[in-house]
Amino acid sequence: MNRKLQILKYVVSDFFAASVVWLLFNILRYNEIAYYLGFASLTNYLTYPVVWKVQIAIPFFWLVLYYFSGYYNQPFGKSRLGDVFLTLVTVVCGVTVLFFILILDDLPRSFHTYYQLFFTLLLLQYLFTCLPRLLITQSGLNKIKRRQWSLNVLVIGTGPKAIQIADNLYDMGYRIVGFAAEDPQAETAIAPDRLLGSVEDLPDIVPAKSIDEIVVAIESTDSEKRIHLLYPLYRYKCPIKILADKSNMLSKVKIKTIRGLPLVDVTDNNFSGAEKNIKFWMDKFIAALALILLCPVYLYLALRVKKDSPGPVFFKQERIGYRGCPFRMYKFRTMFTGAENNGPLLSNGNDNRVTPFGRLMRKYRLDELPQFWNVLKGDMSLVGPRPERRYFIDKIVKKAPFYYLLHNVRPGITSLGMVKYGYACNVDEMIERLEYDMLYYENMSLVLDLSILAYTIKTVITGKGI
Repeated sequence: MNRKLQILKYVVSDFFAASVVWLLFNILRYNEIAYYLGFASLTNYLTYPVVWKVQIAIPFFWLVLYYFSGYYNQPFGKSRLGDVFLTLVTVVCGVTVLFFILILDDLPRSFHTYYQLFFTLLLLQYLFTCLPRLLITQSGLNKIKRRQWSLNVLVIGTGPKAIQIADNLYDMGYRIVGFAAEDPQAETAIAPDRLLGSVEDLPDIVPAKSIDEIVVAIESTDSEKRIHLLYPLYRYKCPIKILADKSNMLSKVKIKTIRGLPLVDVTDNNFSGAEKNIKFWMDKFIAALALILLCPVYLYLALRVKKDSPGPVFFKQERIGYRGCPFRMYKFRTMFTGAENNGPLLSNGNDNRVTPFGRLMRKYRLDELPQFWNVLKGDMSLVGPRPERRYFIDKIVKKAPFYYLLHNVRPGITSLGMVKYGYACNVDEMIERLEYDMLYYENMSLVLDLSILAYTIKTVITGKGI
């Protein structure tokens, strides 16, 4: 299965559809409007500089719109009904924008011509876009049924439940590579040639077998045991699915059935494809803009940090981010050099390790400004759960195992927990703050992100950072 090739098919189809539709639409515009404005012929109109430049630009406008609609995010496993509705919504939005930007400037002989132009463009754009998409999607579904395309699935579990789920997935077109035992000593109903090892062997099994998805189907009804099993699986950077039942206590996960099978992707979040793309590029744009505009502030803070105490200007520390991947986070140094020589410690309001100027920066959250660089790199987002160190994560998950869900989103410079709770001085307070981050996770939306950003600005202005 070639993901890029499948996306390319949709992109090429959409590009040519948009080109043909706009050409046909320009022919209609000529007959209804341009002919009466003095254009001698259709060729004369179509080769007019403004007209042919727009003809070239229009397909790219649609590709950008389709990208931000999230249509290209998941090229495999699309549904025909999903294609119909998502295409309709996107086309209505796009045609409305084009109508007010380009078509409304036309001067028809009759006001009713506007209705004709709008609905003709809407119908043409929808049909020429949707029909090829449906053909590509149907072709993909047929290849899955014929097993020309199949995802390599590893099932963790060796009991009747694992066998049943594996059989159902196989009937859907998945390729069951094999099974991994939760406990190497436990009895198993799996044939020896299909048992690839245990969960301890996954670092070798996953790359060797080119695993695309991991399905957890253990017999235990112990929810906490399942969660502790799930957490280490994030390192493999592939979808992790688990059977949705009452014993899973998946109240914080948005349940989506996979072609009727009640499997939950616990590595996904509640953002739609459109929201994911908009958030990603909004983060990039704002981070780049902030890094440029705040250059004088960065320079001033760097000089003050250097003057305040000996040591480096920036503080670099490994944190755990999206999908459990470690990254290096940057801050302006607010503590004296060597503050953690005796091991990881959380700060508090009266921490004597904090420098005088560092205390001021913390109050107004100015020490976080270098993290715009992390956002630009893609390690972080503007809004998301605050990233923690592995040392403290290991302590948190013992008391709050659902913490692993927060790795389904990029960590943020600011979060609901930071604006509503603030800094945490110990693990128990980190867990209390976690409730706000889980509330964010359950209700993720761009509107909520904007609200948190507004709260953050208020926090910075009022100096209520500590």
